[in-house]
Amino acid sequence: MNNLFQTKPHYFTRSLLVSALTLLCALLIGNAQANPLATPLEGRWDITVDMNGKPAPSWLEVTHSGNKTLVGRFVSVSGSARPISEVQFKDGKFGFTIPPQWERGEGDFSLEGTLQGEKISGTITTPDGKTYNWTGVRAPSLRKTTQPAWGTPIKLTEGNTIKGWHTVGTNQWTIQNGVLKSEKSGANLITDQKFNDFKLHAEFRIPKGSNSGVYLRGRYEVQVTDGKGLEPSFGELGGVYGFIAPSEMVAKEPGEWQSFDVTLVGRMITLDVNGKRVITNQEIPGITGGALDSNEGEPGPIYIQGDHGPVEYRNIIITPAK
Repeated sequence: MNNLFQTKPHYFTRSLLVSALTLLCALLIGNAQANPLATPLEGRWDITVDMNGKPAPSWLEVTHSGNKTLVGRFVSVSGSARPISEVQFKDGKFGFTIPPQWERGEGDFSLEGTLQGEKISGTITTPDGKTYNWTGVRAPSLRKTTQPAWGTPIKLTEGNTIKGWHTVGTNQWTIQNGVLKSEKSGANLITDQKFNDFKLHAEFRIPKGSNSGVYLRGRYEVQVTDGKGLEPSFGELGGVYGFIAPSEMVAKEPGEWQSFDVTLVGRMITLDVNGKRVITNQEIPGITGGALDSNEGEPGPIYIQGDHGPVEYRNIIITPAK
């Protein structure tokens, strides 16, 4: 009797251990079978659209959802990033259809493409029925392993003459005592100089209901809006348009001077609005609508939006990385 009771616990322990190992193996095999395999289309793509001989920037991100469905986000020449419910992909060819956003026309927006190595190309058809060719390359990660050393600050607004800036189209901007002013919708204002990583301070004043923005490297718009009393969102003051919402809305009353303090290192942005930290070291996934180009690996200018209503800027100071 004593020997029997002494051996039974070891028998049951071994049986439970074998059962547990069998179950664990089954779970691991099941998980391995369930985990989706990445397709070569997945990732982020910088796209250039040939719009009747004029290059225009776009952006595409493709990821998987569940075991077999590809989904994504798309930024067209204008507008914000919009979701793609399903990207069809087979034998190197892919495509998707999304509803119109700001485009004219009654149809949907559709894209068809072909994957060839690290490049993609194809056609887009806009809601007004027009079709354009496009090409794309993988977007660079822009990840940095070290923090930059900062150089000498450059003041971009001073005096009564606009220096170091240019516009595309008829210029409506004026400057007096260092205050840049756009009294009505018109051209955007772009720095002649281009930058990689930098710190940027800018002060602005916007009347009720108006809209502007500051584009970092000419590709990533930080929203300037009459946002007092609104919920924080990527479309209002302090948001990276279409991608990142500020943690809180700290807008002042329209007509008051406000400020941005931006640090951009690679894709990582930190933003203070009116002295309050609202974005902390978050990644900007890709270009925003209205970008000058989609060449994300290259330096780019600062540009301020002047085509959405009246706005004033002053004390724009940039400190580039060495």
